[in-house]
Amino acid sequence: MKEIQKLFPSMDGNDFQREELLSYFKTILTKIDELKDPNKLTLGEMPEYTEDYYNRIIQKADVPTTGVPMDEVMAELLKLVDGHRYVNRNYVANAAPLPNIASIIGNLVMVLVNGNNLWDVEGPAAATAEVEVTSMLSKLIGYDENLSAGYTTWGGQGAVFNSLRLAIARYAPTSNQIGIPRNLYCFCSELSHYSLYKSVEAAGIGVENMIRVKVNHDHSMNIEDLKEKMEQVIAKGGVPLYVLATMGTTDTFGIDNLEEIKQVAEELESTHCLSPIYIHADTAMGGMYTFFNNYDFESNPLGLEDNIKEVLKSYQQKFKHIKLADSMVFDFHKLGQTPYITSLFLIKNRENLKYVDLDEEETPYVGNRGYGSYHTGYTLECSRMGSAMAIYASLLAFGMEGYQKLLANYIRVNIKFRETLTKEISNVAITNEISPITTFRFYPEEPKWKDEWNGLLTAEEMIEINQFNDEFAEVIGAERDTVFYGNTKKQRLVESANSSKRIPVYAHKFFTISPYSTVEEVDRYVEFLREHIVFFLKTKNAVPLK
Repeated sequence: MKEIQKLFPSMDGNDFQREELLSYFKTILTKIDELKDPNKLTLGEMPEYTEDYYNRIIQKADVPTTGVPMDEVMAELLKLVDGHRYVNRNYVANAAPLPNIASIIGNLVMVLVNGNNLWDVEGPAAATAEVEVTSMLSKLIGYDENLSAGYTTWGGQGAVFNSLRLAIARYAPTSNQIGIPRNLYCFCSELSHYSLYKSVEAAGIGVENMIRVKVNHDHSMNIEDLKEKMEQVIAKGGVPLYVLATMGTTDTFGIDNLEEIKQVAEELESTHCLSPIYIHADTAMGGMYTFFNNYDFESNPLGLEDNIKEVLKSYQQKFKHIKLADSMVFDFHKLGQTPYITSLFLIKNRENLKYVDLDEEETPYVGNRGYGSYHTGYTLECSRMGSAMAIYASLLAFGMEGYQKLLANYIRVNIKFRETLTKEISNVAITNEISPITTFRFYPEEPKWKDEWNGLLTAEEMIEINQFNDEFAEVIGAERDTVFYGNTKKQRLVESANSSKRIPVYAHKFFTISPYSTVEEVDRYVEFLREHIVFFLKTKNAVPLK
């Protein structure tokens, strides 16, 4: 067993084993740093991803008969890193984070103590951190910290599914025993994340009972359409159970009007004698902007520029209503810059957890002892990683002002990008509002976005423009290790001049959430696009740019 014991941290904290472990950490960190190139997005050399790449891996994979030395283990791990994208200034594709140092250390502490967040007897460090960040963030958004509850889960998807589970059990407390009623309906924006689609599948409600609501020009849910569709469900004997309010759509950062959604829900509840309609704020993308909920824009302590202040003031007006939602989520591993996966599901009233908590006799091995007072039998997970420790470390290190500076810079860089893009490239149009995301669309000749937006183009014309952008996405995607832009095939749906069917809009995305993406880098981002669109137009025999 002596040889086996060497594969573990020390039992007594001796110097030798600690230094050995630190030497492994240093080697890995040093070798990864050696692979970094600030002019590239990937670490080291990109593997050759042939069609049989993964099949070859399958064929050669075998558990070794005897263990290999640690230096060989590390060498094999570093092979996996080769070609991996690294979120530096060149990554402008999506909400993939560059984890901050405090969160990495928080994660390391979590791993070293390896607590199971199911029960504070098994994971007191994680339990304490979870309770503390729940209180911190409840106070931030306006929940009563003495009534709220929160726990880490598997991202925004986990929060949506857990909130739907709460909604079902609150409406039909016996559903956990006899199954769910067949007349339950859920409502969401047509641009909402697919999390609800997956959740209604998994919960047994069915996707046919998920009603998509049209959006306004600013990509927010159309309240009149929501009300009309909820009334249609009620008229047919259905129960409007759940509304997903998207506070920052994935592609365009559209923000639903939570105050108006709540008003519609309460009006229908009163008129039709309905049970309370559950509202979950999907703040996976936008929730971090609640850090400006109490910012004083008049005194402006951070000295924010006027154009940034205007955007953030509009966010403050929208996000201050988060406290109306029954639940929400903080996806710190998006705009909060923490490691995957660090999401806190926050519930306004902890009493709702009683509808999904397990009876003590179902958990005879944990939680029903005379010791320990934090047993999360209401979560879908049993074993649960203590990712609240990474969130806790980040909140301490950044503080309110640190996060405000980071979040403001996302807006600053996007404003500069929009100005430079439209100035330097004549056949491009910006297709969303100012936010941490800029969506844009290219045209073979002059931009026609206003005509598309107003339904003046035919379906055939829009499909042709979509194809143009899809092909261009392949061109710039081939050089994603230089600058990596995002893209989407459904930025929004628009009317066409000759068809009742609405057409999805293909667009490119500029999404900066790296602290190294600054206004000084914007010219380089735009020049990359300009060079490639000029080349692309030549290959298409299109009209060259002026």
